[in-house]
Amino acid sequence: MPNPPDNCPVCGADVPPRSRACPECGADDKTGWSEKARCDELGIPDDSFDYDKFVAEEFGGKQPRRKHQWLWFAAAILVLSAFVFALVRR
Repeated sequence: MPNPPDNCPVCGADVPPRSRACPECGADDKTGWSEKARCDELGIPDDSFDYDKFVAEEFGGKQPRRKHQWLWFAAAILVLSAFVFALVRR
């Protein structure tokens, strides 16, 4: 007899060690404690997972707009100019 999982993959209840069935929903090795159910309990994506589809659904598929990029460039030039001026003034 295989060891039951710590949590029932069907209902999520705690399963005591050496149990033959879940005390809450009655799931057992034939109905939900298979190796596939144990892997599903981990939440790890399988080979059928489409990452691009996930990103499009999760983030809307849009690239973020970069606002005020010129301002950051000007600030970098200003800081660099101040640094060079301080070195030359010595």
